[in-house]
Amino acid sequence: MVNFLFILQIFVSSLLIVLILLQAKGVGLGRAWGGGGEFYKSRRGVEKIVFYATIVLVVLFLITSISSLLFS
Repeated sequence: MVNFLFILQIFVSSLLIVLILLQAKGVGLGRAWGGGGEFYKSRRGVEKIVFYATIVLVVLFLITSISSLLFS
């Protein structure tokens, strides 16, 4: 059980790092790679999905961290 939690925590943390790096501060995903001339203050499309996925992964990382403390 501890090994499974450890591997899951590494996987979740890796995905979390990637999603955080995709979110450039003050710049939408389209503009981060040179596309799109408009500027939206709200999240739309892929940016919204990445934002919510980041929140879900943070919660999952927190749960796996606490679980690994309790079961070790």
